Amino acid sequence: MKNTFDKNKRVPPGKVGLALGSGSARGWAHIGVIKALAEAGIHVDYVAGASIGAVVGAVYASGKINSLEEVVMQLDWKKIVYFFDVVFPKSGLIDGNKVADFIRGHVGEGNIEDLPLPFCAVSTDLATGREVVIKEGDIIEAVRASISVPGIFTPVKKDDMTLVDGGLVNPVPVSVAREMGADFVIAVDLNHDIVGKKAPVSNLENMNSDKEPVKTIPGKNKILNALNKRVRAIDIPTLTQIRQWMGIEDPLPNIFEVLVTSINIMETQITATRLKSEPPDLLIQPKLGRLKFLEFNRAKEAILVGYKETKSSIDRYNHQPPA
Repeated sequence: MKNTFDKNKRVPPGKVGLALGSGSARGWAHIGVIKALAEAGIHVDYVAGASIGAVVGAVYASGKINSLEEVVMQLDWKKIVYFFDVVFPKSGLIDGNKVADFIRGHVGEGNIEDLPLPFCAVSTDLATGREVVIKEGDIIEAVRASISVPGIFTPVKKDDMTLVDGGLVNPVPVSVAREMGADFVIAVDLNHDIVGKKAPVSNLENMNSDKEPVKTIPGKNKILNALNKRVRAIDIPTLTQIRQWMGIEDPLPNIFEVLVTSINIMETQITATRLKSEPPDLLIQPKLGRLKFLEFNRAKEAILVGYKETKSSIDRYNHQPPA
């Protein structure tokens, strides 16, 4: 397929790389981005992903993005809670085995180098803080390392390294896509408007129109409530003692929200800095700041916003004067 944004307008030069950024549940927007790029006739030659971007990127590189969309559109909060097994909090609250099984179900067993489309997953070496780009070896292990949010998912041990979320060092891996050989990089940033957003957008009645989604008053977050209930159920003497000292039934705030909010703040700053020093040729920034970390059940909203923002970004690019 020819690389083209518009038959009569702009043609990206050479090979095209797609950098899919971190962003937890907002990452389903990557599916909409990919759909819009395909409709515009854009052939992607390389894919680099960090965190949820690595999940979608691996599935895309395996040629199974359509089946992933069908599955995530059916997710509800109960299915999401099932994927997250709370374990004794040693190096992470969730072991990630069921998440790995989910990825395996869409990508299959095999090595990265055998994928139809060149792919890289970005992770972070916890001991050195170094960016680790995994471009060969077991696909599931690479993706599992890339999504290991510190404190939430247990890290992955690989080649004497302890690997965690790639979003800590390179949330939108533009540089990785270029290193793979891309001449023109399309980047998807999901972190630009997440800090300070509290009320989620949950009314999808008007999502198929050109209007902005209707804002509604949020109800209880069933996913977080279920996970925190599991954490509280773990019998840890220290927590019991803290409860007695403080004279309250539950001294812990929403631990997932505390961890995630802290990481969101950090990744927002890192993303802005890296995009400034390593700008992509086309930057797509879906407006999904009100989507919370674990709201993977809002796939319809995320996919549609990603799709529409990509169409708008392509249109803006087409109307820029040639460099």
